[in-house]
Amino acid sequence: MAAAETPLPEGTDHIINGASTTDETSGAAHATGGEAGTAARGAFFEKFDEVKAQGYDRAREYALVGKDRTTGALDDFVRMINDAAGQVDAKVGAQYGDYARRAADGLASFNDALKGKDVDDLFNEAREMVAKAPAIAVGTAAALGFIVARLAKAGLETPSDKDAPSA
Repeated sequence: MAAAETPLPEGTDHIINGASTTDETSGAAHATGGEAGTAARGAFFEKFDEVKAQGYDRAREYALVGKDRTTGALDDFVRMINDAAGQVDAKVGAQYGDYARRAADGLASFNDALKGKDVDDLFNEAREMVAKAPAIAVGTAAALGFIVARLAKAGLETPSDKDAPSA
C-alpha cells in the first residue's frame, strides 16, 4: 500500500491518484487538478486581466480629471500673477513687475505644454524620470505629500480650532 511507503500528513488516510504529477521535461513535481485546475487557472488570469484593465481605465480617467483641474488652476494662478504684477509696478517698480510677468509667462508656457500632452505621454515621461533619477522622484513625492497633507489639514480646521490655544 502507498501509505506504508510514504508517510501521509495527519488526517489523511489515502493518496488521491493524479493529485501529484511530474513534469516530464523538468522532472519537477507539481499539484494539478487536471482539466478543472487548468480551467480555474485560466479563469483566474482572465479575471485578473479584466480587473487590471478596469484599474488602468479608472486611473486614466482620474488622471484626465486631475490634468484638467491642474491646468485650470494654473490658468487662474497665471491670471492672478499678471494682476499682481500691475500692483507690484505701482508699489515697488516696473522691474519687479516684469519679473512677475516673466514668471507668469513661464508658467503659462508650461501649462500650454501640459494641455497639449496626452495622459499616456505624461505617464511615460514620469516613468522615464523615475528611472533616471529615483531619489529625486521620491523626494518630490514626499514633498508633495507633505504639502497636500498640510493643505488638507488647514482645510479641515474649523475657526474654533484656530482660536484655541495650542498645548
